[in-house]
Amino acid sequence: MLSGMKGLILAAGRGTRLRPLTHTRPKPAIRVAGRPIIHYAVENLLEAGVREIGVVVSPETERDLKVALEGYPVRYVLQEEPQGLAHAVDVARDFLGESPFVLYLGDNLFQKGIRRFLEAFKPGVSAVIALVRVEDPRQFGVAVLEGNRVVRLLEKPKDPPSDLAVAGVYVFSPEVLEVVRGLKPSARGEYEITDAIQGLIDRGKTVVGVEVEGWWKDTGRHQDLLDANRLLLEELTPKVEGDVVESQLTGRVVVEKGAKVVRSTVIGPAHIGAGAVVEEAFVGPFTSVGPRARVVRSEVEYSLLEEEAVVEEVRLRLQECILGVRAEVKSRDGLPRAHRLILGDLSQVELA
Repeated sequence: MLSGMKGLILAAGRGTRLRPLTHTRPKPAIRVAGRPIIHYAVENLLEAGVREIGVVVSPETERDLKVALEGYPVRYVLQEEPQGLAHAVDVARDFLGESPFVLYLGDNLFQKGIRRFLEAFKPGVSAVIALVRVEDPRQFGVAVLEGNRVVRLLEKPKDPPSDLAVAGVYVFSPEVLEVVRGLKPSARGEYEITDAIQGLIDRGKTVVGVEVEGWWKDTGRHQDLLDANRLLLEELTPKVEGDVVESQLTGRVVVEKGAKVVRSTVIGPAHIGAGAVVEEAFVGPFTSVGPRARVVRSEVEYSLLEEEAVVEEVRLRLQECILGVRAEVKSRDGLPRAHRLILGDLSQVELA
């Protein structure tokens, strides 16, 4: 890795596909396996030896991301309008200076980290892009390779020439900034990073593609969040720092400081956040219970409960559920025997 490498995490997007969860917080601030998604990006950069890290935020995401990243040594770059990934790079020009840099999409997760992409960034290489084989490349930017050299990039092609999709990490030399400056908006009105990479290729520069090791996850949809939570929990290291009273913990379970598990069964992998309460309840595998959330006389498995979410006195087991911050699911006694729902835009409910 070249000395002076910087990191730039993009976290200014609105996360429209994850609404209603993202109506109140940006996607990278959503917790999976007990931590905000963006933590994994910062940790991967630090583990790879990148010490100067900038985070591109928008006026809408800035406050929540500063809270999520409190204590991390990062700088913030404000992108006033969401005009594409290449535009985000352009607004970070002062932060980047003349340094090579890692461009990291803040909602992407990589099981094996990003070190292999930086190791491929050798003298004479202008860019390295992470690639992953996917079943339907039409949903992604697609790379055409000759050996390990990228010779063409296509954005969401109808007839993909390969199954190699562009994942969410790139390594660039500072010469990409000159290409970015000359870009024109795409058909959707944004400045595309794929166009910048193609610009490097057109100038005869060397762009290398490196396949992702292990799993990769773009957390763009609700099912992706559940999948990411499952994958991360599978690598959980058991730890009990909270209070466990007359309860059974089986498998890999984390109970954070200040949490209480009382007369309950928790089957791992599962994560119980700081200050959470699990009382006379069942928490099944692949479940994350967020800070100060409550599961009382209820059963839940393969689910994500955000901060201060409540599941109380629910007679049926909840499965494959995502509850946002301070969301509540409770039973209703007496008549009429009816369901009472208050749902935001794009909410989903399945009733047995």
